[in-house]
Amino acid sequence: MTAAGVSNLGMIAGPDFLWAIDGSQGPAPAKAFIAASKQATGKDFGRLLLTHHHGDHIGGLQFFRHAEVWSHPYCRDEVLKTVPATPKMWTPTPNGPADISEPRKVVVPMLTFKDNLTVLVGDIEVRFLWAGTCHTWGDMMAYLPKQKILFAGDVGFFWVAPYANNSYISKWIDTCDQIAGWDVDIIVPGHGPIGGKKELADMADYFRVLGVETRKRYDKKLSPGVAAAEIRLGKFDNWIGPERLIMDVVRWYEEWDGTLTPDYNAAAVRGATVEYNQVKAGESKSAELIPLSRMEALGHGC
Repeated sequence: MTAAGVSNLGMIAGPDFLWAIDGSQGPAPAKAFIAASKQATGKDFGRLLLTHHHGDHIGGLQFFRHAEVWSHPYCRDEVLKTVPATPKMWTPTPNGPADISEPRKVVVPMLTFKDNLTVLVGDIEVRFLWAGTCHTWGDMMAYLPKQKILFAGDVGFFWVAPYANNSYISKWIDTCDQIAGWDVDIIVPGHGPIGGKKELADMADYFRVLGVETRKRYDKKLSPGVAAAEIRLGKFDNWIGPERLIMDVVRWYEEWDGTLTPDYNAAAVRGATVEYNQVKAGESKSAELIPLSRMEALGHGC
């Protein structure tokens, strides 16, 4: 899938039940995925691994009615924080119709593990791997060594600009470099089409190019918003979601000035977006400006 906010899901079929990788962003994709999996295998989902806590991966969990949900402890803690602010009912979204007849429910993971864990799904070995501090502080991946498949979650964005809202970018690049040495042929990213090591390396290069360009402006003491307005990324300018560059520049600045935390800095991104729009408006009356509402939505997204 390539639309913003639409996440990829994974299914592993065992002898008695199915494993899911992530829960989708809401009713329509979750129900479609569950129905297709049932039709293909005749089985229901019994367990589900969350790769991380963002809303586009946990929104449809309530529809996996019989599945135990597993995650990293950080992921569980972050899901718990969403409970008070979650609306009681579903509303329509650009990604599909909502089922407004059913109340909305946050499903909190029931089992957590901090490091790596190997499970056998029938005769399929599945290694659940902690990605390190990366896209978030609690990213998990699922690796099938015999099949040479990696479900990377949002460690991977293929042909889609990556979200760095809760990220530690330099360590994220390190994780991508480590995966390059694994025996993997197929990588299922959290967003974008299925690919492999080349596509993951391209995403890491997005961050490398952005880091070089951002550091030039950081050293000149430009503000993040002004820096983002100046930066051009070559081929990466054509990736879906180019406005995410603003958020990603803010995360680079925070990493370098020692203010980086696991939390999304909404105020900093909002301020940078205002600055970005001011620069663009001054350059050209026809410049495309970034609505603040879009940037605020990104903070809760991928």
